[in-house]
Parts: sequence; C-alpha cells; structure tokens
Amino acid sequence: MNKTRTATLIGATGLVGGHLLARLQTDPFFTDIRLLVRRPFAGTDRKTVNKLLDFTDAEAFRLAIDGSDVVFCAIGTTQKKVNGDRDAYRKIDFDIAVSAARHCRDTGCPTFVLVSSVGADTRSGNFYLRLKGEIEEAITALSLSSVSFFRPSMLLGQRGESRPAERAGQIAMKAFSFALPKRLKPVSAQDVAAAMLQAGKEPAPGVHVYEYGEITKLAADLTAS
Repeated sequence: MNKTRTATLIGATGLVGGHLLARLQTDPFFTDIRLLVRRPFAGTDRKTVNKLLDFTDAEAFRLAIDGSDVVFCAIGTTQKKVNGDRDAYRKIDFDIAVSAARHCRDTGCPTFVLVSSVGADTRSGNFYLRLKGEIEEAITALSLSSVSFFRPSMLLGQRGESRPAERAGQIAMKAFSFALPKRLKPVSAQDVAAAMLQAGKEPAPGVHVYEYGEITKLAADLTAS
C-alpha cells in the first residue's frame, strides 16, 4: 500500500504557488493536498481540498495544518494591494508565514518550505528585504526539523493580474542577465516551484537557503527523478 502523504500549500493563487499546485497535483508522491485560502478557489482536483480560513484565527489555522507532512508557503502581497500600509503588509507576509511555521512545530509537521527573496537581511535599509530577513529569522528560531528558504531574484512568468512595470523589468533583466552576478539572475517561477517540491519530497535536516544556482539544480533534480 502506498504511503499517505499530505502537503499543505499557502499562497496557491500567486505566481509560484500556482505552479507549485500544478506540480503537486500531478506528482504521485503526495496523496493529499490542502489549500489554505481566504476565499473559494477553483483549482481543486480529486486529491486537493480547499480549507477556507481566517488566518488570524490561531486555532483554526493550527487545525488546518495538523496532520501535514510538509507545509509550502508562497504567500505574499504588494505595496499596491495594501495601499502602502506597511502594517497591513507585515500582517500578510510576516504574520501568516511565521504563524504557519509555528503551527508546524506545534502539530509535529517536520518540514516547512518558504518563498523568500534574494537579499533578505534583517539589517537591510529596504523595507521589503528587511521584512523577509525578519521572517527567516523568526522561523529559524522555531527549530523545525527541516526548513528551506527559497531566495529568487526577479521571477519570470505570467501573472494573472496586470503588472506592466514588473513585465518591463522582466524583459530588461532577461536581456542583461548575462552581466549579473549568479545569485541575482532572474529565474522562472516554474523552476522555483519545481525546486520547492523537490525540497519538500527530500527534506534535509536543519535550515537551508537556496538561491539561483541551488534553485536551478533542485529543479533539474526533480525533472530527472
């Protein structure tokens, strides 16, 4: 009998999360997929269920994660979506991610996989990069069995929403990527999703950080497996 394995995904409606969901649904390694969502989401199949959730409800959040073998967190917002409100931004990016990791610890889920950002640093003068650093630091302090932080630079891929400035940036970054340091090279969201899935299937003990080179290698490992 095949082993039952449950993957929980937060952020399925985003660029990386959408690709990750598609890979989870076609990979037989995970038999059950939970999507933690704030509103109904149509991307389900026979092994995927929506769990509608108020992420500020700690008990409901914990119960939604209980029984997971791995939690993938690809949630994130933008300054535009929160109208420049940094407190609101933090409540989404920091509070949800760190709470998810804490519930992993408390329910015995051994593996946590997070999309962060290249340049994440608690000492950064940039709000976004400082916040990502704070998220990583808080999750590391929880001492989970296996934690993977994925730090892509600019993500390549087509979002469901229109972001003209980001699209222009993608084109420019692709054109000049040859001149960039390796860790700053743009990377496809599909590769990030593939690498995250590989890390979730073969979790390494401790805390691990993956940037461009490691991301592309893990993505290749998944394809070869």
